[in-house]
Amino acid sequence: MPFKSLGLHPLLVRATQDLGYKEPTPVQAGAIPPALEGRDVIATAQTGTGKTAGFLLPVLHRLIGAPRGGTRVLILSPTRELAEQIADVGRGLARHTQVRSALIVGGRPMGPQERALRDGIEVLVATPGRLLDLLQRGVAKLDRATTLVLDEADTMFDMGFLPDVRRIIARMPARNHTLFFSATMPPVIAKLANELLRNPATVQIGRRSATAVGITQAAYPVPTHLKTALLRHLLGETEMPSVLVFTRTKHNAKKLARVLTNDGFSVAELHSNRTPSQRTRAMEGFRRGEFQVMVATNIAARGLDVDHITHVISTDVPDVPEDYVHRIGRTGRAGATGDAFVLVSREEEEALARIERQVGQRLPRVMLPEFDYAAPAPPKPPGGNQKGGRGVPQQRPQGRTRGPGKPQGQASKPNRDGQRSGRRGGGNHGQGGQR
Repeated sequence: MPFKSLGLHPLLVRATQDLGYKEPTPVQAGAIPPALEGRDVIATAQTGTGKTAGFLLPVLHRLIGAPRGGTRVLILSPTRELAEQIADVGRGLARHTQVRSALIVGGRPMGPQERALRDGIEVLVATPGRLLDLLQRGVAKLDRATTLVLDEADTMFDMGFLPDVRRIIARMPARNHTLFFSATMPPVIAKLANELLRNPATVQIGRRSATAVGITQAAYPVPTHLKTALLRHLLGETEMPSVLVFTRTKHNAKKLARVLTNDGFSVAELHSNRTPSQRTRAMEGFRRGEFQVMVATNIAARGLDVDHITHVISTDVPDVPEDYVHRIGRTGRAGATGDAFVLVSREEEEALARIERQVGQRLPRVMLPEFDYAAPAPPKPPGGNQKGGRGVPQQRPQGRTRGPGKPQGQASKPNRDGQRSGRRGGGNHGQGGQR
């Protein structure tokens, strides 16, 4: 089904062709037609399914030919990185129109953002904190804004932004159109949706909290003190062109990034201790393939949109199953394939069991015969430096296995594509890099 069959303006159809979008994804096919009619929409779908274009295209369509001057559309995003990506996609889709947009986020100079607001930009893509600050100072005005888009609403709640979101919505007296997008729908988010939406069209792609098709998952049982060693072993012995590694805390992310850098890997960090410019450089470098490994925390990586990630490795088991779904959704995007591994200690088996019940499958347990699971915990050196932190970098293993190991009680099997060479997911995969 081509995009023009959805009833979009020809200028927008032309932009989708320019960007390499082949046909609408299921969430786009479900959300765009009712949004074009002016209906409220609530959509839940996994990450990487094209939600961004799913709300941008109808928003832009309704602005083409409309009177200019003053903010008409507000798109709220939980993180600066995600807002930047929405703004980038929006500029690409609006390239043949006269619709203007501005990015309102923290970590960037205030002057250009204030000028954009004074110029009456039609579309604002914003994070709640910076926008609320500008509203309270009287720089931003939303009295003429009729359309509200909430993207990643569940993350808004996770980050504590819902009170700010409510304050912002209270400053939109002309709001008559709301698009509500979320990867998951916990009760508090469902309650908010019921308050904001009027007779909405509901789009749900896949079972709630289900994982995306195309992702192969596995759990690696390992004692807690050997998790870093096992991760280093996996990276050194398995072909992993582009890897996103999750840690629970920013301290662990920083320490692990240092260890992997000393091992000879090209590593980027993404966590709240990094400055906005450092986070931007890390994301852009990872997106361009300058870094093989990105070490990140949960919240920092919610806005990460990279098509070519081949592996996601969790060094801990998330307490909340939805966080696990968010993590592994960073691979296997837009129809690509990917692998998701979780390193699980004995103490974390209960948390993993909750995740398995939520996603409806038991993850195969994988043990590596060449790894020493009985190794004792290394003593802490004087000064608190951890093993691998400041020592002599270890040489990366030269040999590569054909896979990450074999499940207990099973013989080794070839990989799905028969080999591990090359970058999987490096192309457009039929959607031109849609989120």
